[in-house]
Amino acid sequence: MELSPRLRSVAGLVPPGARFADVGTDHAYLPVWLLQQGIIEHALVSDLRPGPLDRARSTAARYGLAERMEFRLCDGLSGIAPAEADTIAIAGMGGETIAAILAAAPWVREQGCLLLLQPMSAQSALRPWLQRQGYRIEREHLSREGDTLYTALQVRAGFMEALTPAEQWAGRQSRETADPLRLEYLTRLEARAARAVTGLRRSTRASDAPRLEALEAVHRGLAKMREEWSTWQP
Repeated sequence: MELSPRLRSVAGLVPPGARFADVGTDHAYLPVWLLQQGIIEHALVSDLRPGPLDRARSTAARYGLAERMEFRLCDGLSGIAPAEADTIAIAGMGGETIAAILAAAPWVREQGCLLLLQPMSAQSALRPWLQRQGYRIEREHLSREGDTLYTALQVRAGFMEALTPAEQWAGRQSRETADPLRLEYLTRLEARAARAVTGLRRSTRASDAPRLEALEAVHRGLAKMREEWSTWQP
C-alpha cells in the first residue's frame, strides 16, 4: 500500500512496537501500512459510524490483515481500554473534535500515551488547549498534499510554556525544527491573518475591536517568526 503524504507524515512518528490505536480510522490505511512495514504487530481501529468501520474491515481483509486488527464502533476513545494502547493517532478531524475526544479520555494523559494529532482545522484552538490540559507538543511535522499543507503534532503529557498568539497559529519554532515547508507555512498563515485584519478594520461594530486587536497581535507575531526563520536558513 502507498500512503498519501498526509498520512505518511503521521506514520513516520509511530515508534516500532507501539500498541497502536487509530481513532476515526475511516479506510484504515494508516494501520494497514504500519502492519505491512512491520512497525507494529497489532492495531486497534475505531470509528463513530458503521460505514467507515466497514470500509476499514474491507481494507484489512483485502491485504490479509484482518486477524491482526480489532474494530471498535465507538465515539472517540470510549471503546478502547487504557491497557490496550500506548500510541494513539487522531487524524482528519477538526481541532475542537480532537480536544473533545481527549477530554473524554483522561487516562491518555495519566498513562503518558504518545499522541499523533493531525487537525484539519482550529489548530489555533487545539495548541493552547493542549498546553492548558497538561500536554506538551514535542514536535510538529508538515506535509503537502496537492496545494494543502498539513500539520502533524507529536504530543505527550508534560509541561509546556504558554504559547504566544502567533505560536497558537503556527506552533513554536527553533533552529532545530528544520522542516523544509516551514517558511511556506508561516507565509500562508501570515497572509491569512492579514486578510482577517483587513476585514475587521472595515467593521464598525464595537464588539469587533477586541478581535481586531488579537488578530493584529497574531499578524505581527507571524511576521516576526517568518523573518526569524528566514535568517536561520542557509
